[in-house]
Amino acid sequence: MSARSKARKRALDILYQSDLRAVAPLVALSEEESRRAATHDPELNPLVRALVEGVVAHQEHIDELLATYSMGWTIERMPAVDRAALRIGTFEIMWADDVPDGVAIAEAVELVSNLSTDESPSFVNGLLARIVEIKPTVV
Repeated sequence: MSARSKARKRALDILYQSDLRAVAPLVALSEEESRRAATHDPELNPLVRALVEGVVAHQEHIDELLATYSMGWTIERMPAVDRAALRIGTFEIMWADDVPDGVAIAEAVELVSNLSTDESPSFVNGLLARIVEIKPTVV
């Protein structure tokens, strides 16, 4: 697994944890950084912070896109892992110019393939592909 893939997984872990614990993502990120410092674990890859901060900065717009194009699924109804992966994928598609759209989709699909339901990969793939389609009209 590449360093960028590992960073996406760690960002997903932080977003998922913040969601389940009902704490702000930046609080969960800070807690993880503090825990790592206290236990002398390696520092987080800077991409983890960039992804979490990017999702937080654009979360309202991200969630609006996901709710609009998820066809019958509310954000709250989505499994928490899927929600976190979709938020990261949407952030990368819409605002991370250094990440090709196909890579953002493939990485999100890979995350949910390993961590979520059997239906999650096709759901995440389809929804992020739709975000790519409409991207030129919403940027």
